[in-house]
Amino acid sequence: MISEESVEARIEQRRRARPRLKDERVTMAHGAGGKASRALVEGLIVPAFDNAVLDRLGDAAVLPRPSGPIAMTTDSFVVRPIRFPGGSIGSLAVHGTVNDLAVSGARPQALSVGLILEEGLETSVLRDEIEAMAAAADAAGVMLACGDTKVVERGKADQMYVNTTGIGVVDDRARLDPASVQVGDRVIVSGPIGDHGITILIARGDLDLQGDVVSDTADLWPMVDVLLDACGPELRCMRDATRGGVATVLNEIALAAEIGIVLDEAAVPVRPVVYGACELLGLDPLYVANEGRLVAFVAPGAAERALAAIMSTPSGIEAAIVGEVTADPPGRVLGRTSFGGHRMIDMLVGDPLPRIC
Repeated sequence: MISEESVEARIEQRRRARPRLKDERVTMAHGAGGKASRALVEGLIVPAFDNAVLDRLGDAAVLPRPSGPIAMTTDSFVVRPIRFPGGSIGSLAVHGTVNDLAVSGARPQALSVGLILEEGLETSVLRDEIEAMAAAADAAGVMLACGDTKVVERGKADQMYVNTTGIGVVDDRARLDPASVQVGDRVIVSGPIGDHGITILIARGDLDLQGDVVSDTADLWPMVDVLLDACGPELRCMRDATRGGVATVLNEIALAAEIGIVLDEAAVPVRPVVYGACELLGLDPLYVANEGRLVAFVAPGAAERALAAIMSTPSGIEAAIVGEVTADPPGRVLGRTSFGGHRMIDMLVGDPLPRIC
């Protein structure tokens, strides 16, 4: 005969056990804060990231005191489709956030993640993205410290959106400031441009084109680390060329430093499939988004060292020196064409390729 005490003990044991997510699809209940929410968070998300800070599950993460100045950034990701050759919304969310920290000279430390899930999303799809996010965070050496999950009605979120905030500790070697860019400085692009944007177009079926191209989404800190070692204060500033592409980065720096930039367009690395797709669509590769490429401004005497440092990293082997800082025209970017002439490279008014990150 089973005693009342043993039954109560079993019930209490089950109440305290980590829940398992058994549902095949996300429902509105998973965003309501009750048992279904607990099953989603503690049964799927927390085990994937497996760290002591997240396991405490309070209303705020308590992090160790940093050893220097803190950099902080935030970003949101609405890419469609959520999975594409070379990556997915999960890995993209991690890379996009740690890269904003890295090009600011900060070693990424911790992330928060906000998930906006559409009712009806298959939990197997969600699991894949959580695992992709966890793998990218682990590879980048960054901890998921806190997060939030909301569910919206069917048809309101296109499967899922992700918001991330990242913090990092500014490296002692970094003296990065757009205002420090000087006439004669060289401009380096860390690899072929436009891969990510064109990959997304092909993946969503907007472009009837077959080509060997995958997203360049990657963690940029290893590249920044060797750059800081190679150049120190001769590394003036960096940007990751995401939405708006290389052209937007160059214009932002030209305006911030009140200098001119002359870009040697023939020196900019572009894969043939990306170039061909841009020709078909009437796009300029300089404006197509990247998710694992940086633009660096370095003193002329450090340019070759910087290039060698970038090329020593797996994602930087096709890097190139593509331009030079000039006194005139201040705040403008000129492209030196293959015909020997020049053209103005300005910022775009709108976004030619929406929903790519």
